[in-house]
Amino acid sequence: MSRVFNFSAGPAMLPEAVLQQAQEEMLDWHGAGMSVMEMSHRGKEFMSIAEQAEADLRSLLKVPDNYKVLFLQGGASSQFAMIPMNLASTKRKVDYINTGSWSKKAIAEAKRFADVNIAATTEDSKFTTTPGQSELQLSGDAAYVHYTPNETIQGVEFPYTPETGGVPLIADFSSTILSRPIDVSNYGIIYAGAQKNIGPAGLTLVIIREDLIGQAADDTPVMFQYATHNDNGSMYNTPPTYGWYLAGLVFKWLKDRGGLEAMAELNQRKSAALYSAIDNSDFYANPVTPESRSWMNVPFTLANADLDSKFLEGASAEGLKTLKGHRSVGGMRASIYNAMPEQGVQALIDYMAEFERVNG
Repeated sequence: MSRVFNFSAGPAMLPEAVLQQAQEEMLDWHGAGMSVMEMSHRGKEFMSIAEQAEADLRSLLKVPDNYKVLFLQGGASSQFAMIPMNLASTKRKVDYINTGSWSKKAIAEAKRFADVNIAATTEDSKFTTTPGQSELQLSGDAAYVHYTPNETIQGVEFPYTPETGGVPLIADFSSTILSRPIDVSNYGIIYAGAQKNIGPAGLTLVIIREDLIGQAADDTPVMFQYATHNDNGSMYNTPPTYGWYLAGLVFKWLKDRGGLEAMAELNQRKSAALYSAIDNSDFYANPVTPESRSWMNVPFTLANADLDSKFLEGASAEGLKTLKGHRSVGGMRASIYNAMPEQGVQALIDYMAEFERVNG
């Protein structure tokens, strides 16, 4: 069976070269006589995998020396709780910017631990835009400012990095990390679930500035303290070893393809081509204001919603899978992360044009 173009928002496509290498190494990693998933996480074989993965990630993102990299479990959703538990134990006020479904979930969890100030919200626009810097009503004395650079469901992305006046900026980069260069030093914490641009589901990446470690209250459970994982090299308990290994293969794949600068050029081309196809048609529409459109997640609707099922059935027959929009939004959504090749985006554009010709 030939591989399809998988437009899922996550778990998402992985690079085919990475999957092939993992297949080749499945039973015997580099002569170890065992699979990576069978290795002791404290053995020399896996330690070499873990150390190389972190080194490659640091190189890709140019992570400053005063930041720690943690490879954790629990998904980005666990970070919704860990962040206020670790950073708001003494200063209870925190600022959140609300731009979509994942922002709302982070806010709801933070309210269990801290006094949340909504610095801005775009809910009145049905989350079809992002607030400008001048619209942010920041507290000034908050423990941190949290935002979601890219909302996977709504397809809304910040075109800028919020200025916080020295207050630590916390960002959920789950759906945009490694898609382009970023300045890590602008952030107190960057966190991301792996299943979009990093690797398989089950691994969570946290990049945290050293001075923000060790601030949790004494009664914070050990597993929910950043200091625990930092002090133990992300191995206080058994980490998601195979996910860590696959992430390392993805990091090498990115480096081999020219790094994040090259990925940025590719991702801009892919998203620009798809948005152009939508904008130049009366049959398809994207609800997001152009300056806030996501590079990674492109939602669109058909002029006649009664044709949605037919569109999806036809797309599936053409090997264009998982295009149905999130149930809270409807329509279609094409997630075009790093591993989605330009051929996949062009195949979708060609199908959309043909579907419009026949049904428009």
